[in-house]
Amino acid sequence: MMNPRVKTVTANSNYKLKIQFNNGEEGIYDCLHLLDFGVFKELKDINYFKQAKVLDGTVVWPHEQDICPDTLYLDSIKTT
Repeated sequence: MMNPRVKTVTANSNYKLKIQFNNGEEGIYDCLHLLDFGVFKELKDINYFKQAKVLDGTVVWPHEQDICPDTLYLDSIKTT
């Protein structure tokens, strides 16, 4: 069975994503560990980080950064 996909996302000031998945679960995904790597370095700019949006069931940013939806689901701390 496929893992749930992202329905909504809110990027918070502490580099965490609040995510609602299409199965009704919600979770928090911490992006801090990504900020020193390659294309994700741009996310250190909090104003850019907050431009996160949902596209095709995952989280993306304007310059084509994205995070695998399976990773977002499996590694997020579920809040519901």
